[in-house]
Amino acid sequence: MKSAENTPLIALEGVSKIYDVPSGWVGDMVAKALGRPRGPAGVRAVQDVDLTIYPGEVVGIVGESGCGKSSLGRIVAGITEPTNGVVRYRGRDLSQIKGAERVATQLKTQMIFQDPASSLDGRMRIGEIIAEAPLHHRLIARRDVQDFVDRQLSRVNLPVEYKTRFPHEFSGGQRQRVGIARALAVSPEIIVCDESVSALDVSIQAQIINLFIDMRRELDLTYMFISHDLSVVEHISDRVAVMYLGRIVELANTEDLFSNPNHPYTRALLAQIPKLSGVKRRFTAIKGEIPSPSNPPSGCHFHTRCPHVMPICRTVPPVLKPISSTHSSACHLNND
Repeated sequence: MKSAENTPLIALEGVSKIYDVPSGWVGDMVAKALGRPRGPAGVRAVQDVDLTIYPGEVVGIVGESGCGKSSLGRIVAGITEPTNGVVRYRGRDLSQIKGAERVATQLKTQMIFQDPASSLDGRMRIGEIIAEAPLHHRLIARRDVQDFVDRQLSRVNLPVEYKTRFPHEFSGGQRQRVGIARALAVSPEIIVCDESVSALDVSIQAQIINLFIDMRRELDLTYMFISHDLSVVEHISDRVAVMYLGRIVELANTEDLFSNPNHPYTRALLAQIPKLSGVKRRFTAIKGEIPSPSNPPSGCHFHTRCPHVMPICRTVPPVLKPISSTHSSACHLNND
């Protein structure tokens, strides 16, 4: 639940990310034939996102593949710089923090990736992986490395003797625990979990999620939890943001969002969650395909697939605005 602190730990203000993709010689020829200017085509991964994350809470980010969830997470983690907008950490604009203070601030946000096999250096032993960042940033002395690594491994329920092994000697769940230990090694305040349980078996998923919950309580951690699995997000999150084609279309407390979804896209997503009700249900995929992020539709991005589309939806982008004290939605259906 939201902390009593009034200042968000992370605040995104009008954040956008556009990736420049060269068009190639075929694209140049087509552009020349059509009389259009040549140059890189921009993929609009994130568009005008406003989001706050308060100390101690878990904010879930959901949406279909390609909606910009991971790009948003990388911006929060400091791995990717936004094209436009401001990222604030405890009220301070990160772009204005320089030098050693910037490095120390960025260490407070860590990221746990989807595939632990590719995010861990296969040439390094587990103990070296965990101790690398704390040693580099002089958070620990070299003489204390072994005891430090032992504590980190114990924290994620791995035997300390595993520190001499290599990543390929572990299962997927064990490798993810190593990734968590590496993230915790620099004493972060917020952890961005990017599909961090989606590659694991269901039973292992439950173990890792319980580990996240335990660490949140013990270390007073804050999470940005990115996932396409709505049932997992419902279980772990305090608030949920629903993204579609780079924009947040709905933001609400978890209970409000799952019991009373407002945006047509959110309703369509929640309608696909399997339930043990004993009643036969017909599952219907959301009609149409996600448009290209390099050429998104005008107006509401969802209007090409929305069953409630109106003329205004095709031309005017809806604004994310409150519909209650704990619920915001970006849909023209909420207009007076």
